[in-house]
This record gives sequence, structure tokens and C-alpha cells, in this order.
Amino acid sequence: MSNVISDKSRLFATIEETMHEIKVAEDSDDVIKVWVKEPTWLQVEAALSSVMDVDANTQAMTLNLNKMYKFMVSEFISRTEPSLTHIEILRLNPYIGSQLKDILPNPFFDVAGADTGKDRT
Repeated sequence: MSNVISDKSRLFATIEETMHEIKVAEDSDDVIKVWVKEPTWLQVEAALSSVMDVDANTQAMTLNLNKMYKFMVSEFISRTEPSLTHIEILRLNPYIGSQLKDILPNPFFDVAGADTGKDRT
């Protein structure tokens, strides 16, 4: 038998941000702090749609992950320490960028988990 949820707060994306520390270099103890917001379902859909480029003439579709990461940086990173603009975040070196990619929400995973009923734990 199914139960109707009584605590509506469980239905919504959290408002709280999660702080992550990202190492600046492999051989350094220096870090930057990054606060990431949990996406709403509509933001996940927007991130996915930002990836797709459709040629109007040929109807060919290509994926542009650069657009998705630009969207994710602007939508999901609320602040950094030291303070970085979205443009500066996009200019980070590959070592820092790969760590950043690991902490940002993964819209492909969110959709696959939702479609298959798998829990994201």
C-alpha cells in the first residue's frame, strides 16, 4: 500500500549550499572553497537542453559539453573563497577543473537515476 507523503519539504531541492574544498595543486595544501547548490528538476532539464545543438537544415544533433559546464557554473556555484567570477571559474587550470567537475551536479546521472528509479546514494 502506498503512503501519501506528509512532509512536503522532502519534495524540494535543498536551499542549503554544500561547501567543498578543492586542492589548488597536487603537491600543495592550498585550497579554494566552492559552495554548490542542489539543482531543481527544471535546472537539470535546462542543463541537458543546453548540451544539445540541432542543425536546422540537416536535423543533425551534436553534444556541446562546454555549454553545459558554463550553465552549471553559473547556476550551481553560489560563491567561492577566494571570490571568483564565473569567467574566472571557467579559466581554472585542468587540475582544479577536474575536481570542480566532480563536485558539480551531474544532470546525466540525475536523469538516469530518475528514469530507472535508482537512488542517488
